[in-house]
Amino acid sequence: MSEFLNNQTSPFEGQFPDGHPVRTYLEENLLIRSLIQELQAVNIKEQYELFKELFTKLSKVELHFARKENQLFPYLEKHGWTSPSQGMWAFHDQIREEMKATRVAIESEDIESISHNLQTVFRSLEHIMQVEEGRLLPNAMQLLSEEEWKEFKEGDKEIGWMFDTPPTPYPADEYIHPSQDTKRRELPFGIDDKTHYDEGWLTPEQVNSIFRILPVDITYVNENDQVVFYNRGEDRVFPRSAGIIGREVKFCHPPKSVDQVIKILEEFKAGRQDLAEFWINFKGQFIHIQYFAVRDPDGTYRGVIEMSQDVTHVRGLEGEKRLLDWE
Repeated sequence: MSEFLNNQTSPFEGQFPDGHPVRTYLEENLLIRSLIQELQAVNIKEQYELFKELFTKLSKVELHFARKENQLFPYLEKHGWTSPSQGMWAFHDQIREEMKATRVAIESEDIESISHNLQTVFRSLEHIMQVEEGRLLPNAMQLLSEEEWKEFKEGDKEIGWMFDTPPTPYPADEYIHPSQDTKRRELPFGIDDKTHYDEGWLTPEQVNSIFRILPVDITYVNENDQVVFYNRGEDRVFPRSAGIIGREVKFCHPPKSVDQVIKILEEFKAGRQDLAEFWINFKGQFIHIQYFAVRDPDGTYRGVIEMSQDVTHVRGLEGEKRLLDWE
């Protein structure tokens, strides 16, 4: 809401959303009328500096005109209504000339000319505001779609407003949770060196870096029970070496646990299970171990992922922590 309302409810509240271009035009009209009243109440001779300050504020009506000419009129033309671009624009130019004449009189401190020119400006501004409110803006609301009004956002911001404090952006820059953000964007990066995953694109270097910093041990066994990958993290729970790549998984476990490994593989391959998990105390750490069946979208078995994580710290967390404490 614009500052000229002095924290009072806008008369257009509920009729237009905050920051809507039409609401902004109408609120600027309220500001224009308020400035005209203040100027009419000023004793020009005795309050010359205040008068000049108020007229400077009124002169910012140029921004009101410029937004109409560069933002609103082109959209009206797209819908076949061209008369505002001709008749109203010409009236803008007439008011510009009238205000220019007033500024010349102000610079020369010609009080009589100031008063005469000022009354002409006031009449012209009131007339054009009445045309805006009675015809231009109601018709624009009928012609333009909601999506078109939203497209005004950046252009209006670039031109500016009469208010010292800009109105609320329209549409507002609302936070959208990633789970609700379904907009497809043009990618700001090239994809020639990247692989496409379910969502997103990554280079092999990025994939390797991600696996390396994950706080879990990951080992992938393919559908032929062969170890084909493990992540080389800084603090692995269970040691691994490159020699296991290509090795049959049953030979990668101690004899006492091989039977469980084989049973997990059998159940996963048969489609009867998708998860097996264990937790153990190991060298003073509480370790969570999970086995996940890996399947294609059609359900075809593609192997198993083993994930092991030291959750000692996690188990000890209490309450909440919402702030950084790096210092």
